Amino acid sequence: MHMHRMMIIWVAAGILAMGQAAQGQTDSLKGVKPIEQRFEKNLNALVEQWYIQRFISDTADAISLHTDTPVPEYSDSVYLKRISNMSSAIPLSYNKIVRNFIHVYTRDRRERVEVMLGLANYYFPVFERVFDQYNLPLELKYLAIIESALNPRAVSRAGATGLWQFMYSTARVYGLTINSFVDERRDPVKATYAAARYLKDLYEIFGEWDLAIAAYNCGPRNVSKAIYRAGGRRNFWDIYYYLPYETRGYFPAFVAAMYVMNHNESHNLHARSIDIPYATDTVHINHKLHLRQISEVLNLPLKQIQDLNPQYRKDIVPASGQSFSLELPLDKIESFIRLQDSIYAYKDSAFFRQQIVRNPGRSHFVAQTPSGKEKVYYKIKPGDNLGYIAEWYNVRASDLRHWNNIRGNLIRTGQTLVVYVPEDKVSYYKKVNSMSFDEKQKRIGQPVSRKQTTQKPEKNDNYIHYKVKYGDTLWDIARKHPGVSQKDIIRLNDLPNAREIQVGQVLKIKKKT
Repeated sequence: MHMHRMMIIWVAAGILAMGQAAQGQTDSLKGVKPIEQRFEKNLNALVEQWYIQRFISDTADAISLHTDTPVPEYSDSVYLKRISNMSSAIPLSYNKIVRNFIHVYTRDRRERVEVMLGLANYYFPVFERVFDQYNLPLELKYLAIIESALNPRAVSRAGATGLWQFMYSTARVYGLTINSFVDERRDPVKATYAAARYLKDLYEIFGEWDLAIAAYNCGPRNVSKAIYRAGGRRNFWDIYYYLPYETRGYFPAFVAAMYVMNHNESHNLHARSIDIPYATDTVHINHKLHLRQISEVLNLPLKQIQDLNPQYRKDIVPASGQSFSLELPLDKIESFIRLQDSIYAYKDSAFFRQQIVRNPGRSHFVAQTPSGKEKVYYKIKPGDNLGYIAEWYNVRASDLRHWNNIRGNLIRTGQTLVVYVPEDKVSYYKKVNSMSFDEKQKRIGQPVSRKQTTQKPEKNDNYIHYKVKYGDTLWDIARKHPGVSQKDIIRLNDLPNAREIQVGQVLKIKKKT
């Protein structure tokens, strides 16, 4: 990724050149305190992890080591120069708020920050690989420090969970599974993919990384409101006073985290050697499995398996008719494969009580082949929704839900759907799965691109006409219409990107049946 030279903003007489200095100091502290408190809470929770406890027990009083180590502090000019020399695709800034956070990391929470530096060696390669795949700035990995202190089990007061602190609704929008047994917000890999998609969408909305980062914390609607109240200015420091208090400290905390991770040795901060297996591999589990079965057969500490797989809430991999992944130390993979039959059978009656299912008759969840129809399959592609697929196969969306046990409109890329089509048209409909989106739209007589027009939209019961309101973003509008994505709205209205909407503009949205 091409790296642009960073812009540095130094506000010498306060955090900004707006408002009075005394009021600016009060408001800046309000912004810093919530982030600092959350960071401290996550750091404290971090030391409860098994691999951290092992480190503490193996190193006498590890969290209070190096108390006699000098704690360097530097002048603003030194901080400014160091930050200006950091290579970043995200424009950075330095002021007294950033300095406050640097002191939190380097002076007030030194020992725990060293633990976090050790964990970065484990998590950052995962983050970098995913962000590179999405062509995002690799520096975004430092957001996880502010969000969770690299604690995959971190939970905020509002219920945001995991390394990337997803709220339930946002997690579901980005395809993460959450149920009684699994919470993929705590899965380091899957949650990072979801965070990458969310950050990419936010950047498409705002076009500036500082605003996208702020929106990651408080939501795109709050940032849009702040931009409006700031007279349309689109810079974090221009909209600073119009943002929620916690968000005011969020971007400065990001800059400070990036500084500390790159200049930790200048502050006598050194990554602790954490007893966590950096060499791991994934096995796919296709049958219900308890983590204790693996622990006892392979002689692995249960806590280690739990910390490598924090997404399993009850130590159960609920793989019944569905495959789940499990992370294990690399040196145990061969043993697992060789002994997997024994592992599945080990005390299975004790871990899983046999359930008796009474069947009063044919279950209404089992779709029967309709008369005169034959089954074909369709693999869901990015941007698909049930409405499109129903049109391509000339069936009702409600039939697709019934045939595939789908509730609502939630479908996932890569999921395979069953579709029943007339017996004499099987070969015709089988081709749909391999067609491009344009080819499928042409087949049903729909135009591939729809040009904007000043004419009054024709009345059509298949579409909703939505008038854009103050503060709306495409992300907000899509969430109001289940089964509709940002890309659907962009494609249907021939918008150049997610930012090109205006208050009062009428958008055409396809109804979902």
